Amino acid sequence: MKFQLFIILLIVSLFITSQTIAKEVISQSVKALPLYSKVYDDKRDPFKDAQAAIKLAQASGRNVLIEIGGTWCTWCHKMDAFLADNPAINQQLHDNYVLLKVSVSDSNENEAFMKSLPPVQGYPHMYVSTNTGQMLLSKDTAELLDNLEYSAEYWSAFLSKWQAENNKENSDVSNAKG
Repeated sequence: MKFQLFIILLIVSLFITSQTIAKEVISQSVKALPLYSKVYDDKRDPFKDAQAAIKLAQASGRNVLIEIGGTWCTWCHKMDAFLADNPAINQQLHDNYVLLKVSVSDSNENEAFMKSLPPVQGYPHMYVSTNTGQMLLSKDTAELLDNLEYSAEYWSAFLSKWQAENNKENSDVSNAKG
């Protein structure tokens, strides 16, 4: 009986340790991200940030995921919390995309930048572009919800489909629709 209790405690301890390590790895990888990948900041220049994101995407062979939202956006906070609570999805996102957060707010609508993109359907809203700046997708993030919660399955499928290795296929699909 004592041996079984020991094994159970060991398993629980290992599980807690692995969760702690996973959160620390995410924390460290988030710290290494450029500021434009971490926060919505209405004082930032989205054109300069987009140039930097494209340069990083080219150097790393990734696409750019542009996330439109703001600090005022409840669903943006829910999406950030979802990514923080789902380390595998968060890792998949940053392994395959350079994340560019663009703030829209009452104090700065970033009008000139937003005019260069297809219309936003709601917030947060995402776009996927290649590392050469070719727009592949405009995405309503509500499509990533299941019963009003972000779905790890939907997120993973979305991230897999639109990663850089699928650019030609996705470009053909986008051109056929347009």
